Amino acid sequence: MAAIEVDGLVVRYGRTVAVDGVSFAAEPGEVVALLGPNGAGKTTTVETLEGYRTPSSGSVRVLGLDPASERHALAPRVGVMLQEGGTYPVLSPVRALRLFASYYEDAYEPDELLALTGLADVATTPAKRLSGGERQRLSLALALVGRPRVAFLDEPTAGVDPAGRIAVRRIVASLRSGGACVLLTTHELGEAERLADRVVIVDHGRVVATGRPAELVTTGEEIRFAAPAGIDVAALGRWVGAPVTEVGPGEYLVAAPATPATVASLTAWLAEYDLPLADLRAGRQTLEDTFLRLTAHAGDDEGGGGTGAHHRAGGRGARGGPRTRRRHPSGSGRQRRRP
Repeated sequence: MAAIEVDGLVVRYGRTVAVDGVSFAAEPGEVVALLGPNGAGKTTTVETLEGYRTPSSGSVRVLGLDPASERHALAPRVGVMLQEGGTYPVLSPVRALRLFASYYEDAYEPDELLALTGLADVATTPAKRLSGGERQRLSLALALVGRPRVAFLDEPTAGVDPAGRIAVRRIVASLRSGGACVLLTTHELGEAERLADRVVIVDHGRVVATGRPAELVTTGEEIRFAAPAGIDVAALGRWVGAPVTEVGPGEYLVAAPATPATVASLTAWLAEYDLPLADLRAGRQTLEDTFLRLTAHAGDDEGGGGTGAHHRAGGRGARGGPRTRRRHPSGSGRQRRRP
């Protein structure tokens, strides 16, 4: 049985489609990175898996259970790390971990988690006085305290220093080797390439690519160059005999090896139209290159404007309020309890 199953998920907010037919699965002992530009629908997808959103159609299952209707049965087996919030500002890491450990029958010892996440030296410091990276590691520790079989990690390395990143990677690897399923979201694509067994890229509420990081990266060399923004990449591609993509304003990628003939063809086309050339270089693609190529239009409508029928509504502003979800032992309406 898959640890996570998403089948034709659609989530609407009124007339706005935030998630539009997303399907993917994740297995026990697998790390899956869910990637997408701001507003792509990834956070809405994850919140549906956590039980905080209800599908408009389609279905989601976590460990075979419905996260919304079977929340109480699922909660002890799932850990959630939030990018923002999720910690009590006045509580120190050791006090917060002791509190959260009391919610579970088979919790980690707080001292063990403090050592694992590198927080032992600040164990008694109130959370509001921790650095941003330390708060991230505390949020990760709180997600792990119940020994989850599925862990949802939102931007686990954001703002974390190099030593902290190594600790996060070690923890994720330990979760994987212990048979837990990890679904993480991140804007740091280098980290996704390091951490994930498989990547799912979403844009405008739809899956645009999925596979192992190595499968999503072109193995051949490429040419990168800078020129005025908005050149006719289709015409240039026909001229050089290879696809050309504007991966950022005035930043271009030619999906071809940097042979003398291809470089000469490129420079000749630019000279024909009296276009300046800058920063010509050759290299191999990364996951970031693939991501930018697949979502190159994403900046056109960021912040809520739509493209066609699909508003970019998966971001925080489209969900009716800030994403602050803190746990409370009773699970009452005063503060929503994480799974």
